[in-house]
Amino acid sequence: MTGKAEARPQWLIQVHGGAGVLERESMTPERDAETRAALREALEAGGAVLDDGGSALDAVEAAVRVLEDDPHFNAGKGAVFTADGRNELDASIMDGATRQAGAVAGVTRTRHPVTLARAVLEKSPHVLLMGEGADQFSAEAGVEQVDPSYFRTEERWRQLEKMRAREAAGEQAGVFDKEVKYGTVGAVAMDREGHLAAATSTGGLTGKSHGRVGDSPLIGAGTYADDRACAVSATGSGEFYIREGVAHEICARVRFLGEDAQAAADAVQAETRALGGDGGVIVIDKDGGAAFSFNTPGMYRGRLVAGAEAMVGIYGDE
Repeated sequence: MTGKAEARPQWLIQVHGGAGVLERESMTPERDAETRAALREALEAGGAVLDDGGSALDAVEAAVRVLEDDPHFNAGKGAVFTADGRNELDASIMDGATRQAGAVAGVTRTRHPVTLARAVLEKSPHVLLMGEGADQFSAEAGVEQVDPSYFRTEERWRQLEKMRAREAAGEQAGVFDKEVKYGTVGAVAMDREGHLAAATSTGGLTGKSHGRVGDSPLIGAGTYADDRACAVSATGSGEFYIREGVAHEICARVRFLGEDAQAAADAVQAETRALGGDGGVIVIDKDGGAAFSFNTPGMYRGRLVAGAEAMVGIYGDE
């Protein structure tokens, strides 16, 4: 599923729902179908915005909201649990036209963290708010609030219990990032005016330490958008994506080396893998070139281009 641009499309949008150990033999037909349907729904939500002449920023928010409501993904409802049994949510959004950005980390009561990140962008002088302050800002900004129990799913709770059992058995080393699906969600888009935007949302890592923040809410690591270069949303082992500055690094290669989305993404993914980091990225460059790049067996992903049918994939051979 490649996306080299021959002529810039009227508009396009890409989404992801995480990368990791995604293989056919471990996926039930029902889960496969349900996940593909969710990816299509997110693409259609964002695509409807773009087709109506809306902005790339509106489109990525609309797409990510759909995925935050779907418990198949590690974002919003269905977020994983911290070591002490809490759901702490991170999100970010960036406008490539202005390079304005908003992000939140460790929020516990906002149904759609991506919308809260958008509120930070538009209604505060800051880029990143965290914890209790972000929760307070969310309520004051009128963003939809829910009881923290809304985010709980039994599947995610069982994952935490399994991790606790492994730790109790002395298997703590290597628990993080190995037998895990990085269910972070994200979207990148180009609108009819050629403007770019990116957004990412996550529940982080199962069993993460209280207060841990990964790459998803960090501008330049998990999310970046710049009309001069590209838009990127990442998913994976966040500590390595932070160290590599993955999202900004990809856009720097596009802007300064003249690489297209796929070449830049693959180069930075290779560097991240050399550090020990697994995961994937979705990218749209300033010319409308689109890329999926991941170094795991699979990545939940999809693309919708003006005038074409939606394309979705899960496994590495699609």
